[in-house]
Amino acid sequence: MSEEYKRILEAQLWNIANTLRGKMNADEFRDYILGFIFYKYLSEKMNIFADEILKQDGIKFKDITPKTENGAAFIEAIKEEALEKLGYFLRPEELFTEVAKRGKGDNEEDGQNFDESKTNFILEDLQKILINIQLSTMGTESEEDYENLFEDMDLNSSKLGKTPEARNAIIAKVLTHLDKIDFKLNDLNEVDVLGDAYEYLIGQFASGAGKKAGEFYTPQQVSSILAKLVTTGKQKLKSVYDPTCGSGSLLLRVAREVEDVSNFYGQEMNRTTYNLARMNMILHGVHYRQFDIKQDDTLEHPQHIDKQFEAIVANPPFSAQWSANPLFTSDDRFSQYGRLAPSSKADFAFVQHMIYHLADNGTMAIVLPHGALFRGGAEQHIRKYLIENKNFLDAVIGLPANIFYGTSIPTCILVFKKCRENPDDILFIDASQHFEKVKTQNVLRKQDIDLIVETYRNRTETPKYSKKATLEEIAKNDYNLNIPRYVDTFEAEENIDIEAIAQEIKALDETMATTDKTIATFCAELNISTPF
Repeated sequence: MSEEYKRILEAQLWNIANTLRGKMNADEFRDYILGFIFYKYLSEKMNIFADEILKQDGIKFKDITPKTENGAAFIEAIKEEALEKLGYFLRPEELFTEVAKRGKGDNEEDGQNFDESKTNFILEDLQKILINIQLSTMGTESEEDYENLFEDMDLNSSKLGKTPEARNAIIAKVLTHLDKIDFKLNDLNEVDVLGDAYEYLIGQFASGAGKKAGEFYTPQQVSSILAKLVTTGKQKLKSVYDPTCGSGSLLLRVAREVEDVSNFYGQEMNRTTYNLARMNMILHGVHYRQFDIKQDDTLEHPQHIDKQFEAIVANPPFSAQWSANPLFTSDDRFSQYGRLAPSSKADFAFVQHMIYHLADNGTMAIVLPHGALFRGGAEQHIRKYLIENKNFLDAVIGLPANIFYGTSIPTCILVFKKCRENPDDILFIDASQHFEKVKTQNVLRKQDIDLIVETYRNRTETPKYSKKATLEEIAKNDYNLNIPRYVDTFEAEENIDIEAIAQEIKALDETMATTDKTIATFCAELNISTPF
């Protein structure tokens, strides 16, 4: 049932999202629709939680009003419990369903042909409720996790409509459509379906957002590879960390590969994407005490500097600029290398940052542009230090071009471990030709992903696909990690038999001469000149 329900839910949510399409661009209506889905999720969780507490009293949470006997006492008791267990609180009248019903007014149940004059004005109430969710956490453990979570949902924006009435009508319509969808949060068999649908929407917005998509989303096929690489040999993880976590999808993907992840850590520079990551965590059922997502520039202002992590994954912005401030030469993340990554290309600055945070028993995997494998100068110096002095590099994996949103450049994955089981060689995998072309995008199929992961885990050498290179061989190549230097993909051309071709040409000449004589005979009989 889960797969069928998942498909239905995805279609329903995307259709609702399209209600806002045309009024604003993809990344703007993304923030509204994902925000409303999150508000509905929080409401349903709150309602289920409160109803369970009230079951012995024989009343429903949504039915409690100021006139309800002991209503205020019930509300206060539930609030205290909710802030401890859920991390937030909503009053009965603030629940999504109640607001949606108020907004719909006298419009039809199906939500079609919304008449502005029939809706009730709910914008002010709705904006207050979204603020109240945050305010309910003030002074509690979950305060930071909910702070300014809905700040990108400006219900008074002219992008929603020119007049307050027009804006109210479109919001009421969206809420009415969403209200009809059952998220099935009580059904343990469907526990991950809403989270999957949320991920689906994020992916849909990414595919329509062009270059901007790279800011918040790693394609699931790449996320899956990274997650499988860093969980090799593990059933449980104490911690997973992503220093450029975007919408948090990569962190959540790692959790799918093991039985349990105790704690999730991440940092994201973009404020809107940071909000999306926190929503994504909560919506996937990650308790507020289990995740610690910070907002700031990871290289310039790291927020988890005192921690080490068992698994680290990242898809940082390719060849981004950073300050490369000389003061960083005394920063523990960079000081031992003797060189800083160039200011025009922060790729190896991210590598150094991640290695600093990697636990001795941990594995990290990072996506980089191909240039990071062979560029000279400081980057070559850092590569040499990582291989010769530390011997942390475990594998280099070449991916196909054009698999990321917004860029067609070929990319690679570098895998690092501080305690390597195979310290005498580095595994090179050339997966650049293993993909399927879908429209304008190249896509890694399941068999392509499985081949990469199995080759890495078994350290298999396959002609024209994978090769274990010794450290001496890499040193001879001046620490140039360009994959074709190690994986020979050369296809020898078929031998040509010149004598046989000469005989074929001779035979063709004889055939043509015979044909010319036949044509000349016909022309003479018809009393016309020959064409040659």
